[in-house]
Amino acid sequence: MPTEFAIRTDLLDKSFGRTRVLDQLTLEVPAGAIYGLLGPNGAGKTTLVRILATLLTPDAGRAFVLGRDVVAQPQRVREVIGLTGQYAAVDDLISARENLYLIGRLLGLRPRAARARGAQLLAAFGLSEVAGTTVKSYSGGMRRRLDLAASLVGRPAVLFLDEPTTGLDLASRNELWDMIRVLAADGTTVLLTTQYLEEADRLAGRVMVIDHGRTVAEGTPAELKGMAGGQVLEVRPLHGADVGGAATVLADLTGAGRPVVAGDLLCVRVPDDDLVAAAARSLDVAGIPVRHFVVRLPSLDEAFLAITGQHEAGASR
Repeated sequence: MPTEFAIRTDLLDKSFGRTRVLDQLTLEVPAGAIYGLLGPNGAGKTTLVRILATLLTPDAGRAFVLGRDVVAQPQRVREVIGLTGQYAAVDDLISARENLYLIGRLLGLRPRAARARGAQLLAAFGLSEVAGTTVKSYSGGMRRRLDLAASLVGRPAVLFLDEPTTGLDLASRNELWDMIRVLAADGTTVLLTTQYLEEADRLAGRVMVIDHGRTVAEGTPAELKGMAGGQVLEVRPLHGADVGGAATVLADLTGAGRPVVAGDLLCVRVPDDDLVAAAARSLDVAGIPVRHFVVRLPSLDEAFLAITGQHEAGASR
């Protein structure tokens, strides 16, 4: 396996009963990258992470972390990875300091080294002032920070983050994003699964979209946006009563169906600049004044829906 890839899978398969969750999935994550893994509920994201973290065995195919086979060398894989799941897994009944000390001792650190590593992480994650307080009194954001700190006690070279900001408010998410960027800057390889497309857009250098266990797209966030097809025209009529009329004008012009309407804002894909000019003229001819007329690239959310066909496959595995 090439050493430049920190994570690699070859034709990975996994089924639960008659449900095939991973279907010949191939993945290559460069060392030191933040790599995003996106997909609808049930796409197989968490199953893939659990295989890479040696918590599940694949039915077929192979998977490697830093060149170590996750099936043949699970203990060697565990030596170099950290994992933060969808929900904080720290002990509520003891303090943050005690949580990190316990994990350090379980990892084989001597008492002094475990205390020192815990103190270092508590300071880095802004938890020193509450280090002696039981975790059950923490906010959701504080718990997630502690959970991420716990996954770093062993200084992993590869970190799996499975929807790490689930349930957090925007401020807490921003704090966690900053911490993830610092980890990557220090050389940690991060595989991030997320339901927040903005999260992948803000953090990941490359993104893979999977659906029904198969890869449906892979590239930079900008490349995935390009797959949505053309630009997006946003129109907000001056008068709310004109929203319906504007929607009809744009639909007739583009042939792309009714625009997406959010309140009084209409969004429609336009494959070329000529249609943008024609839209402006058509709205003027129809006597519909506008106060917002903007052309932009598709968002990652729009690209995601276009690529996956808006499939929803039930609860996430």
